[in-house]
Amino acid sequence: MEFGFSNEQHQFRAALKRFLDDHSSPAQVRRAMVSDQGFDRTVWRTACEDLGVAGIRIPEHYGGAGFGYVELGIALEEMGRALCCAPFFSSTVMAVEVLLAAGVEQYRELLLPSIASGRAIATVAIAEAGGDWDPATVTMTADTSAAGVILSGSKHFVPDGSAADVILVVAREPGSAGLEGLALYLADADSDGLTREDLTMLDPTRRMARLGFDHVRAERISEPGGAGLALSRALDHAAIALANEMVGGCQVLLDAVVEYAKLRMQFGRVIGSFQAIKHKCADMLLDVEHAKSAAYRAAASIDANDPQVTQFASLAKATASDAYMRTAAEAIQIHGGIGFTWDHDTHLWFKRAKSSQVFLGSPDWHRERYLQAVEIEAVA
Repeated sequence: MEFGFSNEQHQFRAALKRFLDDHSSPAQVRRAMVSDQGFDRTVWRTACEDLGVAGIRIPEHYGGAGFGYVELGIALEEMGRALCCAPFFSSTVMAVEVLLAAGVEQYRELLLPSIASGRAIATVAIAEAGGDWDPATVTMTADTSAAGVILSGSKHFVPDGSAADVILVVAREPGSAGLEGLALYLADADSDGLTREDLTMLDPTRRMARLGFDHVRAERISEPGGAGLALSRALDHAAIALANEMVGGCQVLLDAVVEYAKLRMQFGRVIGSFQAIKHKCADMLLDVEHAKSAAYRAAASIDANDPQVTQFASLAKATASDAYMRTAAEAIQIHGGIGFTWDHDTHLWFKRAKSSQVFLGSPDWHRERYLQAVEIEAVA
């Protein structure tokens, strides 16, 4: 497959890069990640108003830009490069994909315009105490009575869960199992019985929260019990988006290492002249290019309605996860260990690499899922 970016896509990337250079420098990232909500709302509103980033994937009739997944991948790559602290992934990626895949039209019309404009920040609560991102493992039940739908239980690792205005919850009908009986529910962020607690995470640049539901009233916004396959498809799309974000992190680490190797002197020579450093940089380049190819091939498969999106999603997520971790580890070693000190910025990308490795499924889980999908296709 031949792949290249159009002039419009290059211009889109350049505009995003200029904005992130101005608003997401390492110093600004450090300030944002220790703030109350983990991001600067003023910067987020500016990004939404000036660049329309929140509506990239939202169709135009809902107030979005209606771009494809490759454009979303470009945005995520640049945000991963800048380590942007913003609710972009939770709201613009996960919530939008889940609504488009599983939400009924009434609630798409209600929620998507406010998400597209940046007036509302949305998130999706899927994983539970075990940290499993497979919708089939969800145990939270939605009890329906004369009083309406009641949610009880807890959700863990909810991205931007403490700051979100719109909370989409995946729960199941009592007595159901697997992908059967799953539905999507809308919970008011100010509901009685809803508690939100920031989790202490290795990566301070992506906030995660635990949400407790103690008889919280909710509204079902998908077809009853039939959202399982749609939710799985939405998470495939989110995994591809995360792979593109990780590619950006890989690239900025590689660029930093090459620049450092040209400047750092040892034994009267720049360290980039040593064969061992050359080999490390070459291996990093191969990892980055491999991950980039997998991520953008997967993004293009969504735009082309390829039936193998699940395989491409798992392959891209596993490849990018491994590449990001290896690149981050090598970057720290080539920097002589200083990269892991608080004063040096490299450790921030290392921590993002580690958190992204397990977010939306570990590389091993995705490799197993890829093999299962290939086996099912071969039998069919």
